Amino acid sequence: MIGWRFGEFTGEEGKSVFDQLLKLFQELLIHTSGDVSEALSWLTEIDKEYKITTADYGMADFIQDLIDKGYIQKPDERNPNFTPSAKMEIAMRQKALNDIFDELKKSKRGNHNTKQSGKGDEHTADLRPYEFGDKLENISVSDSLRNAQINHGIDEFKLTHDDLEVRETYYQSQMSTVLMIDISHSMILYGEDRITPAKKVAMALSELITTRYPKDTLDILVFGNDAWPIEIKDLPYLEVGPYHTNTVAGLQLAMDLLRKRRNPNKQIFMITDGKPTCIKKGKKYYKNSFGLDRMIVNRTLNLASRCRKMNIPITTFMIARDPYLMKFVDTFTKANNGKAFYSSLQGLGEFIFRDYKQNKGRRYRR
Repeated sequence: MIGWRFGEFTGEEGKSVFDQLLKLFQELLIHTSGDVSEALSWLTEIDKEYKITTADYGMADFIQDLIDKGYIQKPDERNPNFTPSAKMEIAMRQKALNDIFDELKKSKRGNHNTKQSGKGDEHTADLRPYEFGDKLENISVSDSLRNAQINHGIDEFKLTHDDLEVRETYYQSQMSTVLMIDISHSMILYGEDRITPAKKVAMALSELITTRYPKDTLDILVFGNDAWPIEIKDLPYLEVGPYHTNTVAGLQLAMDLLRKRRNPNKQIFMITDGKPTCIKKGKKYYKNSFGLDRMIVNRTLNLASRCRKMNIPITTFMIARDPYLMKFVDTFTKANNGKAFYSSLQGLGEFIFRDYKQNKGRRYRR
């Protein structure tokens, strides 16, 4: 397990042996890109060192429980190996959300309002007189009846237009997001695993949107020499390939995906660790890993400018602090009028969470 560093494991008080092993197993599945056998092999080594299992509950019992509880599927004719189930994939996304976006537990549902008041779907404590066009369901019955009693008395009780009051609402902006994940070879170079944190963040963001903001949309794509969309269920199994970084292909696909979304509020999140090194010219690839190639850079900056004209902000999460690369990202960000975060691997999730919440508080206008 080259490049992986594990700290000392301490048992979690109050949790069963199965729950402790399950948490570790889910973590290892992300590292092994869904290889159950390899994850179990490493889990066995961890257990030997830290003695998680007991005389009454061993690794064989844990594996059987994984099967019985529906977390992994037995080998069959189509697949000769154990494979994660759909239940396990959901559990892994939930774990990623809890690990990275722990702050969500402290915030109430729907806490992503814009500053504009009007015909929205989130009530506030503010009241105002009824205006033509207000929704009937927003009328405060108790306050309106009280006004009618004060204005007309009990003997000649009546309810008029002037008595009506409505509860103020805030408009909850809907957001269409494309998340771009760099899977070029540099994401695992120099003994540093950058793809695993990227996968965790993507899993957490997808779980956040689908469970907390179901009106929002999230499209996910990966880019190397080319770019292609993936489904949420594919996230734990992403692997870095022997690819260069074709940021142009990723941005073109992101723009195509967002054109299909009728929502006017659109944004792109890009997780990468390096400069663009590849573009496609016709059916051939033009690659240059040395320095900043002017042809590749200009194509990339042109797309950043086009996104700006389409009112699509790009937020770049740079998992590197090389001043040479940071200079390129700064130029790219200015061309789009977007934002850039130079994040450590540990801080990536917090950056993306906060930026997503902040962007939901805006209403982008064409």
